[in-house]
Amino acid sequence: MSKETNPTNPIDFLPIGELISLAEAAERSGFSIELLRAVAKKGRLKAKKVGRNWFTTMEFVGEYKDSRSFKNIPKKYRDRT
Repeated sequence: MSKETNPTNPIDFLPIGELISLAEAAERSGFSIELLRAVAKKGRLKAKKVGRNWFTTMEFVGEYKDSRSFKNIPKKYRDRT
């Protein structure tokens, strides 16, 4: 089965019309491009690498931002914020 016909192909989760580069996502969101690249590599930000560039959507950046909420910080680190 080829990648194009595989229903679990990971490229399918990115809507083509809304793709932006991580550099643009960093400008819009206030995160650094280095952070976005690191979390994309780890899979914590839904993104796709095309060639040497990463692409995502602002919706996925928003999901990542929400996942960093106060309740997700371990209790032993909460008093440090």
